Amino acid sequence: MLLSQVSMTRPYSREDKISITDEPCITRILSSTITGRDDIFRDRIRERDGKCVITGVVNREIIRNDWTGFEAAHIFPVSSEEYFLHRGYSRWITNRIGPRDTGINSCQNGLLMLSNIHQKFDGFKFSINPDDGYKITCFDTDIFRIDGRTLDPICRDHSNEKGVRDELLRWHFRQAVLANMRSAGDPIFEMDFPSGSDVMGEILSGPKAAERMEAELFSRLSGVSL
Repeated sequence: MLLSQVSMTRPYSREDKISITDEPCITRILSSTITGRDDIFRDRIRERDGKCVITGVVNREIIRNDWTGFEAAHIFPVSSEEYFLHRGYSRWITNRIGPRDTGINSCQNGLLMLSNIHQKFDGFKFSINPDDGYKITCFDTDIFRIDGRTLDPICRDHSNEKGVRDELLRWHFRQAVLANMRSAGDPIFEMDFPSGSDVMGEILSGPKAAERMEAELFSRLSGVSL
C-alpha cells in the first residue's frame, strides 16, 4: 500500500506492538448544543467539572451561572451516533435514561473545555491516552502548552457513575492517531462561519464535502422527532 493510504498506530502500552492499518478516521465536525438532549448533557458536564479539564482553568463565574468561554465537548461526536451504536460503544454508558437513550449525550461521553481547546479536541489536534496515565498528547503546534499534561481527575473518578469512560477516551485517542499519523494528513475544515454566511455552500466547496455534509445534517437532526 502507498504510505498516504496507511497509518501507524502506536501501542497503548510498552508491551503492545506497533501495527500498520488502513483503517480510516471518522469525519469530525465541531460538536454543538442543538437539541434538548444536548442541554442535559451540557448541564451535567458543567456540574461535574466546573473547570477546563485540559488546562485546569476554573470558571470563576459559576455563582452567576455565566459559562462564557467554556463548552461541553463530546468525546464520541453526536454526528457519528449510528457508528457509536453499531460498533457497540454505547455499552460502556451506564447512566442512560430509559431504553431509547443511546448514551451519546451521557456525561460519561463528555468533558468541559475552554472553547478554543474544544475546537482542537474536535479536530483531533490533541487527545488523551487513558493507558498512559491520562497523558495529553498534542499532534499539532502546541500553542496552549497542553502536551504532557494529564486529564484533570475531577472528571475521571471510576467509582462515580458520572465519570468519563476510559473506553471512549481510548477510541478518541486512536482516531487522533489515525488522523495525524498519515504522510499526507487529513484536510483542515473551516469551523468559523459568521452570521449570514452560506454555510452549506462553503462546506460543499471544501474538502470531503459529501462526508462532512452527511455529518453536519445528522448532527442537526439527531434527537429531532419527524
